[in-house]
Amino acid sequence: MTIERITQDRDPGDILTCEASVLVREAVGLLAGKRIGALPIVDQGIVVGIFSERDVIYRLASEGALCLDRPVGEVMTSPAITVSRTDKIDEALALMTKRRIRHLPVVEADRLTGFVSIGDLVKSKMDQVEHEAASMRSYIQTA
Repeated sequence: MTIERITQDRDPGDILTCEASVLVREAVGLLAGKRIGALPIVDQGIVVGIFSERDVIYRLASEGALCLDRPVGEVMTSPAITVSRTDKIDEALALMTKRRIRHLPVVEADRLTGFVSIGDLVKSKMDQVEHEAASMRSYIQTA
């Protein structure tokens, strides 16, 4: 199963993004207001980084509140670790585990086409396992 299965019914225009010039305090407001953990940072539709709760915490720990008045582009994780629609969900989960991240922009030719969280991927895997178990039970009952 591929990432496309998760993102196929989502409108890329619905993805909340941010530009690198936005102040950290404004981006934090977006994260808190929407109750999300990360934002893809885009420049003319091209993913240039990702800004997450962790970026804020690490900067607050090292710089204090002064980091809130810096542009997101100075604080974000860049380059963003990304996947494509054709990547397998298992590969994306392995990548997230290895890199210790929880969000992945989905890109095609550097353009943002989707955004997935570890929760999206785990839910998809759980749905697949439940479907396979139901199919197996049905097969056993009819055999």
